[in-house]
Amino acid sequence: MPETNGSGAAASPPVDIDGWVCPLPLRDAPNIVMGHGGGGAMSGELIEHLFLPAFGAAADTELGDSAVLPLGDMRLAFSTDSFVVKPLVFPGGSIGDLAVNGTVNDLAMSGARPMALSTAFILEEGTALAEIAHIAEALGTAALAAGVRLVTGDTKVVDAGHGDGIFINTAGIGLVPAGVDIRPQRAKPGDMVLVSGEIGLHGIAVLSCREGLEFGTTLCSDTAPLHGLVAAMLATGADVHVLRDPTRGGVAATLNEIARAAHVGVELDERAIPVPAGVRDACGLLGLDPLYVANEGKLVAFVPPDDADRVLDAIRAHPLGAHAEIVGHCVAEHPGMVVARTALGGTRVVDLPAGEQLPRIC
Repeated sequence: MPETNGSGAAASPPVDIDGWVCPLPLRDAPNIVMGHGGGGAMSGELIEHLFLPAFGAAADTELGDSAVLPLGDMRLAFSTDSFVVKPLVFPGGSIGDLAVNGTVNDLAMSGARPMALSTAFILEEGTALAEIAHIAEALGTAALAAGVRLVTGDTKVVDAGHGDGIFINTAGIGLVPAGVDIRPQRAKPGDMVLVSGEIGLHGIAVLSCREGLEFGTTLCSDTAPLHGLVAAMLATGADVHVLRDPTRGGVAATLNEIARAAHVGVELDERAIPVPAGVRDACGLLGLDPLYVANEGKLVAFVPPDDADRVLDAIRAHPLGAHAEIVGHCVAEHPGMVVARTALGGTRVVDLPAGEQLPRIC
């Protein structure tokens, strides 16, 4: 007989912490650590070993940044995201515009045209109303710039000392055009890997502001809505297989997730990856790898080799894609693994990060 929880309903199976394969010595730790929120291996384990078993048959196991749902003769993209960036305002943006652009971009990565957002504010007691108003205005301005409406929302207040000022959740819906099928599982050997511009700007901008660091130049976040860029790519008629925005965990985490979802290998040319000098210098000083630093206005695309040049031209013609490059390709060898050819001609494995080099960046 199955066990019950006392109310007659079947009890959920216990969480099997000992079954986790964690790259850090945390298998016996019963509590959440910051690494669980970094978008890397620890986040994946939390989802796979805790949330999915707990949700049971109610969960969709494709685990994309947005879900594409049939709605009559249309397809609806749906996504949600929460934003806890610290500080609330950083060079080039704030938690307000980040909350809009992050969810808009998750929808765009399925090829959808974003239409409407919800917004929920979790406010800490004692936060200045003027600060909240500034963030709310930034959010509204970003929504207008992206062409999406704010149609519903919520506000909650938590005790002083329990909220870090302002947290924001946004959820969004959009429409997926007919004939568009963009998802990680479609990556295949031969596909070319494109990056839409210079990487690492958001993470380094937030870090420099948070820690009071100076790198000889002001680095600004690249936060921006990408659905217009995606529309330009699709207008070429190319069969775009995969789109992802490399946020937490950077380009490295994104490529590893795609490689594992599609059971393909990815080979990168490090010399082709666009890294601005300021990011390169900051990463060298701090011992960081630009491939693992978060972005908020860039995308990674996998396209068939015959379509790569025209898609690249379309990206470069858009204001958000001037520095786009082809940075690698898919192979049948080493499925689920990403490797990079270095400037010296050797190769290195670009693994999925355990957690996040820079926590609280979105």
